[in-house]
Amino acid sequence: MTSLEDRVDRVESQLAIQQLPIRYALAVDGRDLDAWVGCFRPDVDMGRHGRGRAVLRQHIEPQVRGFHRSVHQICGHRIEFTGRDTATGAVYCRAEHEVGKRWIVMAICYWDDYARVAGDWYFSRRREQHWYAADVTERPQTVGFVGWEEAGEPALPEAFPSWAAFWKET
Repeated sequence: MTSLEDRVDRVESQLAIQQLPIRYALAVDGRDLDAWVGCFRPDVDMGRHGRGRAVLRQHIEPQVRGFHRSVHQICGHRIEFTGRDTATGAVYCRAEHEVGKRWIVMAICYWDDYARVAGDWYFSRRREQHWYAADVTERPQTVGFVGWEEAGEPALPEAFPSWAAFWKET
């Protein structure tokens, strides 16, 4: 059995991590880029683009100019600790974006890595996988699940091996 101190730390850590997705959503929807990048660890790895929050900000700033209003609704959050200061998680989200005269709805799962740095929890990495992006007046199937080019490619059944038993082409 773990000590009371370890158990309290785990509970406090889980509560802190659970705040990250809503802080992220509020920052995106409020166009608060400082708060947005502040959800990520200071040395966030941006791959070939470099490291750090300034690099992240340069990457996301042009993206938010692609839509006017947005609403990100957090639908569920799973957290699994991989160490005392690291965890992974998945967050379901329904996002809506005003793009010109269109209102795009997306069903998203964010696959997250979290890290505690200097006592605070941050995203280390976020990977977005969505099932569809379609105008609110369209059915996702009628636009091939890609009704907004900026959203990128949707998840395919191959991305989820457990779907194989249930997926049938019609």
